[in-house]
Amino acid sequence: MSNAELARMIEAEHPYRGRALFELCDRVAADDDAVAKVAMLSRLTSLRRARLFDRVSLAWSAIIALLAAETENAREEAYAAFGALDPEEQRDMLDYLEVTVIEEAHPRIA
Repeated sequence: MSNAELARMIEAEHPYRGRALFELCDRVAADDDAVAKVAMLSRLTSLRRARLFDRVSLAWSAIIALLAAETENAREEAYAAFGALDPEEQRDMLDYLEVTVIEEAHPRIA
């Protein structure tokens, strides 16, 4: 599927939106279009409410994927997406990532 098709599935809250998001996230290290779409999608209220486990939302997983890509563009988008979170959610995410500021986060996705 194309990036646009995956993004539409996610926006439409398709039952496989999580899988679609993860597929799109797998592309961010090599695809600036995927970076832009993942960054935009991380701001969706539906993804901020959808929990993978405990406090970790689909929006967080998108931000973590952007951070893990370790490209300048992806990290800038991750910082902006993180900045769009509510202050309490930012604190929780920093706690989860075990850092004091988002710029210190260098997660690895295996």
